[in-house]
Amino acid sequence: MRHLLSLADWPREWIEETIEQGLQIKRDPRQVAHALQGRVLLMLFQKPSLRTRLSFEVAMLQMGGHAIYYDLGTSPWGKGKESLADVARTVSRYVDAIMARLFQQADLEELAAHASVPVINGLTDHEHPCQVLGDLMTILEKKGRWRGLKLAYVGDGHNNVTHSLLLGGAKVGLNVSVGCPEGPDFEPDPTVLQRARAAARETGAVIEVLHEARAAVAQADIVYTDTWMSYHIPPEERSARERRLRPFQVTADLLQQARPDVVFMHCLPAERGAEVTGDVIDGPHSIVFDQAENRLHIQKAILLRLLGP
Repeated sequence: MRHLLSLADWPREWIEETIEQGLQIKRDPRQVAHALQGRVLLMLFQKPSLRTRLSFEVAMLQMGGHAIYYDLGTSPWGKGKESLADVARTVSRYVDAIMARLFQQADLEELAAHASVPVINGLTDHEHPCQVLGDLMTILEKKGRWRGLKLAYVGDGHNNVTHSLLLGGAKVGLNVSVGCPEGPDFEPDPTVLQRARAAARETGAVIEVLHEARAAVAQADIVYTDTWMSYHIPPEERSARERRLRPFQVTADLLQQARPDVVFMHCLPAERGAEVTGDVIDGPHSIVFDQAENRLHIQKAILLRLLGP
């Protein structure tokens, strides 16, 4: 059974082939117009979504299939009336694949363990592999390669996007420098770092964690940030988090430490004036909406990878 739960689970060949297919689909979407005729994707959501929901739903529609949105908060499992194992076994009798956007990675893994159809991680607190496959596709599209490039991620390093960037970047040979405050609340998960560095030994990628934003961004080809307030962060922690993260805000001055042809990336939604200033995200270096568009093309490639022959 093929799933996409973590980029740590996918071999480099799968990552590269899926991204190449995403680029081919973007060039000519008609080639897959009927590829999933009659197939059904169930989309399970604990968290709100714009890009993940729409990209998967439109992907299925444009490939001849159908997608069902289901709010887990209204489900028997969400109300504590049914086990996740029974949910997985039941829905596997109805649909061809499941995409789940959950809080806990452990819940996603339990869902996959009991499902008899492919399960796709549409985001958990720990990883966001679909986002990063689209990001790697965007980098290849804009820069023509991964190896030898440096991606600097600055801000909250203990989040799902950072973790998947580390794992995905290491697998394709992209150097990843994380600039974040010190401490376990802001640094990447040690297990993720261990896995990323193990993969980097195969590709020669450099994986580093620094605690000074300018050092992390120095000579970077790509600068990336994400919200300081992920869905699982309590609102009452906002002020304290902002004080710790303010030195890692992406500003025009910080961007000057990077290479002249640097591109700026953000997985969105963004809060202008918090993790990034408006003149950066709306400026000439920003490719955030190309990045968002590519979620559609990479979702098609992911679905074909898991549902194809």
